[in-house]
Amino acid sequence: MARRGEPSGAGFHGGHRRQRRLVQLRRRVVVTSGPGPWLPWWDRFPLGRYLAGRLLSAIVVIVAASVVIFGAMQLLPGDAVDVLLAKGAGSGGGTAAQKAALRAELGLDRPLPERYLDWIGGVLRGDLGRSVFSGRPVTEIVADRLFNTLTLAAVATAVLVPVAVGLGAWAGARAGHAPDRAVTVAAVVVGALPEFVTATLLIAVFAYAWPVLPAVSMLDPGANPLSAPEALVLPVLTLVAVMAPQTIRMVRAQVAEAMASDYVRMARLHGVAERRIVTHHALRNALAPAAPLLAGSITWLVGGIVVVETVFNYPGISADLIHAIGHRDLPYVQSVTLLFAATTVVGYLLADLTVMALVPKLRTRPRQGR
Repeated sequence: MARRGEPSGAGFHGGHRRQRRLVQLRRRVVVTSGPGPWLPWWDRFPLGRYLAGRLLSAIVVIVAASVVIFGAMQLLPGDAVDVLLAKGAGSGGGTAAQKAALRAELGLDRPLPERYLDWIGGVLRGDLGRSVFSGRPVTEIVADRLFNTLTLAAVATAVLVPVAVGLGAWAGARAGHAPDRAVTVAAVVVGALPEFVTATLLIAVFAYAWPVLPAVSMLDPGANPLSAPEALVLPVLTLVAVMAPQTIRMVRAQVAEAMASDYVRMARLHGVAERRIVTHHALRNALAPAAPLLAGSITWLVGGIVVVETVFNYPGISADLIHAIGHRDLPYVQSVTLLFAATTVVGYLLADLTVMALVPKLRTRPRQGR
C-alpha cells in the first residue's frame, strides 16, 4: 500500500510514459528543424552567406575609402591652378581672373559632391580621368610603369612567403634552443628598422663595402625588370626584411604551441617522423592564424614599395605619384591611392578565404539550438 504523498503505481507509470513521449517529441522537433529544402538559402549555404557578406563589406570599405581619399585631396594646401600659374607667371602666380578662368577650364569650380560623383563614376567605367599637367589619361600613365611595380611586388611576395613561413616553422619546431633564439633575435632587430634604413644599410654593404650589386635599380625604358635581375635584388631584400619579421614570429609561436600539444605527443608515440609532424600537423594549424598577418605584410607593399622604389630609383609608379602629389595632380593621386586601397582590401579578403580553406570547420556555421 502506497504511503500518503507517494504516487500510486498507475500514476507513477503514467507520468513516466508522459515523460518518454515528451522526450520523443523533442527529438522529433530537433530532427525536423534541421536544414531542409524549405529553409532560406542563407541557412542552407552558410559559406555562400559568409562570402556574400565579406564581399559586400569589401565594397563598402572601398566606397568609404574613395570618399576619404577625395576629401583628403581637397584639404591639401593649394591646387593645380596655383602650381600651373606659378610655373607660367613666375613668382606672381597669375591674377585672380586667370585663376578663376583656369579653375573653370579644369572643372575645379564645381561643387565637391558633383566632382566626386563624376570621378567615382569614371572609375566604375574604367576611366580614371586625365592628368592635369600632361593631359594624358591616368590609365595610360599608370600602365606605363605599373608592370614594373607589380613585378617587384610579385618577386618580393614569392620570396617572402617561403622565407617567413620556413624560418618561423624551423624556429618553432626547436623552441627554446639556439636556432629559435637566433631567429627570434634577428626578427626583432630587423623588424625594428624602417625600410629606408634597411635599404641604406644594404646599399652600404652590397654596393660600396662589397660592390657586387648596383646601388640604384636603373632600367632601360620599356625593359622588362626580369631581364636585369641584379636590379631587383636589393629592393626585394629590403621589402622582405621589413615584411618578414612579424610573420616569422607569429608562425614560430603557433608552431611552438602546436608542438607542445597532446596530439603531437600522440603522433610521436605512434612513431610518426618529426618532419612529418611539423609539416602536416603543426604547420598546418599555425598557418590559419598567421594568414591574416601574412596578408597584412603583403598589403604593406602598397605603401612600403613607394619608399623602396624612391630609395633605389626604381622605375615604378612611385616617382609619378610623388611628382603628382607635389604638383597637386588630383586625378592621378586620387586614382592611384584608390587602387592601393582596393588592393589592400582584396588582400585581406583573400586572406580570409585562405583561412577558411585551411580550417574546414569554418566553412559551415552550426545552427543555433542544434
